[in-house]
Amino acid sequence: MEFTEWIRGRSDDQLRALVTARPELITPVPAHLEGLASRAGSPSAIGRALDRLDRFTLAVVETLAVLGGPVPAKELREVVGRALAAGEPEPALSAALDRLRDLALVYGPDDGLDLAPGVRKVLDDPAGLGPAAVDAFRHHPPEQLDELAEDVAPGTTGTGRERLAAALADPADLVGQVSDEARAALDQLAWGPPTGRVPNARREVRIGSARSPIEQLLARGLLAATGEESVTLPREVGLHLRGGRVHRDLPAAPPALEGTPRDREQVDRTAAGQAFTFVRSVEELCERWSIDPPGVLRTGGLGVRDMKRTAAELDLPEWAAALVVEVAHAAGLVAAGGSVDGEWLPTSGYDLWRVRSTADRWVTLAQCWLHMDRVPGLVGERDDRDRPLNALHPDLRRSSAAPVRSAALGVLAAAPGMAPALGSVLDRLAWEQPRRRGPLREQLTEFALREAEQVGVTGLGALSGHGRALPAGDAAAILAPLLPEPVDHVLLQADLTAVAPGPLTSELNRWMTLAADVESKGGATVYRFSDDSVRRALDAGQGAEELLAALARHSATPVPQALSYLVADVARRHGRIRVGTASAYVRCDDPALLDQITADRRSAALRLRRLAPTVIASRTSRAALVDSLRAMGYAPVAESLDGDVIISQLDGRRAEGGPSSRPVPPVNGPDSEVAAAAVRALRAGDAAHLARREPVAAPAGTVPRGPATATISALQDAIRQGVRVWIGYLDSQGNATSRILEPARMEGGYLTAYDETRAAVHRFALHRITGVAGLS
Repeated sequence: MEFTEWIRGRSDDQLRALVTARPELITPVPAHLEGLASRAGSPSAIGRALDRLDRFTLAVVETLAVLGGPVPAKELREVVGRALAAGEPEPALSAALDRLRDLALVYGPDDGLDLAPGVRKVLDDPAGLGPAAVDAFRHHPPEQLDELAEDVAPGTTGTGRERLAAALADPADLVGQVSDEARAALDQLAWGPPTGRVPNARREVRIGSARSPIEQLLARGLLAATGEESVTLPREVGLHLRGGRVHRDLPAAPPALEGTPRDREQVDRTAAGQAFTFVRSVEELCERWSIDPPGVLRTGGLGVRDMKRTAAELDLPEWAAALVVEVAHAAGLVAAGGSVDGEWLPTSGYDLWRVRSTADRWVTLAQCWLHMDRVPGLVGERDDRDRPLNALHPDLRRSSAAPVRSAALGVLAAAPGMAPALGSVLDRLAWEQPRRRGPLREQLTEFALREAEQVGVTGLGALSGHGRALPAGDAAAILAPLLPEPVDHVLLQADLTAVAPGPLTSELNRWMTLAADVESKGGATVYRFSDDSVRRALDAGQGAEELLAALARHSATPVPQALSYLVADVARRHGRIRVGTASAYVRCDDPALLDQITADRRSAALRLRRLAPTVIASRTSRAALVDSLRAMGYAPVAESLDGDVIISQLDGRRAEGGPSSRPVPPVNGPDSEVAAAAVRALRAGDAAHLARREPVAAPAGTVPRGPATATISALQDAIRQGVRVWIGYLDSQGNATSRILEPARMEGGYLTAYDETRAAVHRFALHRITGVAGLS
């Protein structure tokens, strides 16, 4: 049975299952089922399908590739059973065959199973076995093959390659003729890889003149030279050395997960606490970067010093701070903007995200982490050119990052109430997706488990309830009851500190971060007030009375006298000196204070010039002049050209251009309606494709005629039902003709249809169609 005919014979339900499991086959939808079969046999499509197979199902495919040709299910069951570690191949083999048929990788009845076209070409050395003898000796000169065949199969007829392949079909005698050293070399290649490197592999060696173990093998055809220094083990020899087994030790079920049992309630509480902490870390990052944004490197990314400073400010290890930065960027909360050189600033999307509930904010961050193609764990490592990989650098993208995270969480979901060990998770993933193994995948898996704990998807190494619900999108409702209730007050103390007895509300947290510096974190956060922090609040437009009123309103204790004195003292000095643009100037109503500034040796670098008793000009910029005077111990404020005080909107700096695009979750497959529509289109297109192979004759009788309204209605029905119709049509000379059409659409007074009488797509003017008749 041909593969295309087998596809055509599948039911609609089976075709829907195929395009759902392999959505790339209908992107876009082929014109007919023959096109679907051709696309299903393309190397790229087959590679994607094989990548989805577990170890046992892939072993079934490899066994069919090794056996070759249509194979009865009974023979396949016998060969697979030899390799099983324990038990019988059923029912695992039947389930694997059903899945392979659903994926259109295997087709045919049980008495003649075969691989879909192209599968054998995609499989390189299936099960670690080399090519068949006819392929292994394909590039040898005919005269060399004749001599080799004469040595190993004297008296036989046929071409040298055919005689050699026939002799290797049962290589027991040839293997028994070689020395123990040569047999040891064969055993090293028996279970793969089947290739090796030897010097002068293509030299002609006869059995009588063979001296070394490798020469003994080459002279008997037990090794085939594939290059000047490379050899391969023919498949027939490998199967003989394996005792007829295709695989050495084949488990029919995934390995059991090993780890530490965890209490589920404790896991959920721990994960919820970490989720809350992660949300606050992202919020604190955006607030700090809105005040003092780091620059964008010329090569893109965040500088090493800025990364270290950010980690210190967030009180996190550098890898965890890099995770916060990358997730905030993936969620569209920070982006490059600002000056010509560029700065990393919060976006307008951050302002929208900030006002949502904590649970909803966490879901946004966690989903972006799950689906983003960037790998924060690589920050600090070096690339192929020995250059450091910085946070937010374009080179951190890895296409396999998101699938690895999803696969790792899938393994954790299979072990509820358990924290699996890393090695156990890697073993499970190696069984579930054996074609995707490698050092990078193992590294990404380790990163995924570490980051899942930091984000709050897992707790104590086990998957939490809200983490399990994250892919489905209903994690917020599960997480919300587990989050700590935010408090709306602090405890002011006489030593100029304030203690937050729990997580503060979002607005109070932002206000405290503005007016005080975080001194320590933990169960209770300690804030410290200082000259700089109070001046920071005054720069943001707060007045002294307003600041003290806010402290009294949010404190469960009276405002200490020392704090009141601090606020009043800073406010008294704040703004006495004003800085504008000359390049910059200093204006003050007290000439004595300006005398003090000009006499200060530290002001020499500012190149000040007295313009008037109350005005000093400088060639430095206004921002540099303000910073320099503050470093000298003064408290100036910036002033506009109109003489108004410039209020520093510390939370108002935003990246231009809006938030960056968020990562799109991977599509696991089309929904049922899309799959059903694709199957209907394939069936209709296939029917038309088959009809085109038959010569089309117009029905006997007169040209169809009828009312215009009936004609339009009949054409609409034909388009909706996907059927062919017979129409009467007046050409440009007014001659009446008839056409067999497959209508596609009507628009703008024209009908677009496939004209089967002319085997082409045409547009027909509706006013020229005289009538429509159905085809039996």
